[in-house]
Amino acid sequence: MALINRVEIRLLDSIKGGMVEFYTPQSSHETVLAQVPAYMVDDLFVHHFQTDQLLVVRGSLVLVVLQNRQYQYVPLSDRHPTVVTIPPGIPHGAINLKPEPCVLVNAVLRHGAAHAKDYRPLKKPFPYDLAKAEALLLGLEAPLSA
Repeated sequence: MALINRVEIRLLDSIKGGMVEFYTPQSSHETVLAQVPAYMVDDLFVHHFQTDQLLVVRGSLVLVVLQNRQYQYVPLSDRHPTVVTIPPGIPHGAINLKPEPCVLVNAVLRHGAAHAKDYRPLKKPFPYDLAKAEALLLGLEAPLSA
């Protein structure tokens, strides 16, 4: 797989078999299950030799990505199976404004050994827009269309 240089967001492909819907797993070198605590606003951090492929499996959160000196807010929920691919060198963090923790799967692609500065908090160039994050989370709670 060639390295990408921007964040990609895509709905997961699925196949319905009877009443069960099967979703395509993501290829990876390592699969990590992460829990984002309730009412948490995460710092930005970056990976130098790792691509994250994130999928929320329980709850919801807003992923914050810093590109071109702008934040991109990506709402993610277990109700809308969406994979966000974050290549190396892209600062990102998470916002969970809900009273429940959010659980996500990260299908990690490794491009080299971990860097000493991976996972270290980065100074935010400007504060997150928490009102925007909250509005995006509320939009995820709207009923799914048939």
